Amino acid sequence: MGGKKKVGIKQMEKQQVKEDESKEAKKKEKAGPPKERKATGIMAPDAKNDKIVGEIKKMNILTPYAVATRYNIRISTAKDFLEQLEANGAVQLVSGSHNLKIYKPAAS
Repeated sequence: MGGKKKVGIKQMEKQQVKEDESKEAKKKEKAGPPKERKATGIMAPDAKNDKIVGEIKKMNILTPYAVATRYNIRISTAKDFLEQLEANGAVQLVSGSHNLKIYKPAAS
């Protein structure tokens, strides 16, 4: 009547071979060397350094994530760094909430 048909022996063998091959392929993909992790810095760059301020002014939009990846620092440190730059007048706050603040370079 209804229901799924029984699979023949040959078909079962083919399915088993496919499963084995896919498992081996997955193991080979994972077998690569482990990725190196860079230690993120805790210290923010100097907010009064002219070279760093010049680099910041070249960036169109400044978010904590963009600054953290650029200078290899933690996001919390990048947030503090951007607040220091805002206090110095190097950047202006464009938009923000308690989660994310977006800055732009100050017009010189």
